[in-house]
Amino acid sequence: MTLQQLYVAVLIGGGVLLASIAAARTANRLGLPSLLLFLAVGVLVGEDVIGVDFDDARLAQNLGTLALAVILVEGGLTTRWPDVRRLLAPASVLATAGVALSVAATAAGAHYLLGLDWHLALLLGAIISSTDAAAVFAVLRALPLPKRITGLLEAESGFNDAPTIILVLVFSTSLAELPSPTAIAGNVLYQLAVGGALGLLIGRIGAAALRHIALPATGLYPLATVGFGILAFAAGGAAGASGIIAAYLSGLVLGNSRLPHRAATRSFAEGTGWLAQIGLFVMLGLLVDPSELGSAVLPALGAGLILLLLARPLSVALCLLPFRTPWREQAFISWAGLRGAVPIVLATFPVVAGVTDARHLLNIVFVLVVIFTLVQGPTLPAVARRLGLVETDTLQDIQVESAPLDVLDADLLTTAVPPGSRLMGVTIAELRLPSPTAVTLIVREGTTLVPDRDTVLRSGDELLLITTPEVKDRAERRLRAVGRRGKLARWHGEFGGVRAGRRGPADSTD
Repeated sequence: MTLQQLYVAVLIGGGVLLASIAAARTANRLGLPSLLLFLAVGVLVGEDVIGVDFDDARLAQNLGTLALAVILVEGGLTTRWPDVRRLLAPASVLATAGVALSVAATAAGAHYLLGLDWHLALLLGAIISSTDAAAVFAVLRALPLPKRITGLLEAESGFNDAPTIILVLVFSTSLAELPSPTAIAGNVLYQLAVGGALGLLIGRIGAAALRHIALPATGLYPLATVGFGILAFAAGGAAGASGIIAAYLSGLVLGNSRLPHRAATRSFAEGTGWLAQIGLFVMLGLLVDPSELGSAVLPALGAGLILLLLARPLSVALCLLPFRTPWREQAFISWAGLRGAVPIVLATFPVVAGVTDARHLLNIVFVLVVIFTLVQGPTLPAVARRLGLVETDTLQDIQVESAPLDVLDADLLTTAVPPGSRLMGVTIAELRLPSPTAVTLIVREGTTLVPDRDTVLRSGDELLLITTPEVKDRAERRLRAVGRRGKLARWHGEFGGVRAGRRGPADSTD
């Protein structure tokens, strides 16, 4: 490549990046998942429109897997351990047994209803049975849902990529060469156990190193943190285990350790995650040929309906049965099984392996992801409200770049006083928030107010609070308790836990 050609490539790449960022803003204003517009940018830049020729499925597979690792490292870094700790058991069951049930149900439906041969049906079932971490992280964190639901879905999406990748690789061989079910199960267990152990080990080593080694510049801490996550991914893959699960767990350990410059690290990780998403979706949009997608629409609709209405609800119901999860939560978890880049990346595996009709399978998966993301993503808020799962008293984290807060290891939270809340009429002092939590600012009718101990809360007030990780959960529970029963909440036996009738076993200690 000459220097002039490099200039042209960077010009095109920079233009695509800025166009994708603009698309993300547009998608947010329209209430659409950003990934759809990223895919659209890739299709527009592709050979059939602007003319950029990209048809290398192997390169797409390799770069796509690396991008997924970056996304999962970012997801682990921004996931709070208390939110997923008690949900590891149901998330693990969904990510293993749930994937197997979903694959079996989808493959059976694709074979008997759509007429696909068993080889392609099994491949299709394996490819589309994994929920997408990028889509789940981006969509669910913006909804005021109970933490047990978002935590379960996030943990599932972080864990289920590994067994799905294994199944896709297995089914990419001919049926005559398929290993026995025992061998497949043993391979899955090995990859998850070794990959998980490496992720936890490297995460702990990284956390210890970053706490005790003084780096010469602040900007090196975020680089080193993400670097440890990528190192875990590579180590897992080199050991013949799952690099994907290693990347997620190392990020989870690092993100929940008391590291210096946490705010800068989260911001950097979020930026790298967005860059990985943009590059991944644009590349996958480039990979498909729009002129070939027409014949894939009907099979995609059929396979998507089988997955959405049969396979996903069945796997969720059976896997969560031992955990006595309320049916409303099961229904939402079934609907919120979002698909995104992961199935499209997985669809490149059979193409690289030379499976017959693999290109048609890739087109089916691409169309399925686009159509059902349009159906599921924008409707999630309405479905959550319809099922009565929206929590009006949920506090939201605010990410800030503030050195004093970083030194204090503090968190910023915001919440609102909704109509009918018993927070109305309560003074700041009567909140009795655990020390050192403090209400630092109130936004009231478009103006700001610095409160004192005697400031009385009103309906519509938005509160800005500073707290620390040690007392954050206690502060949230106290605010919920006062919002439900007033300043004498403890006298009435209200401690701000999960509402009666919506409590699962994992929430019994809340």
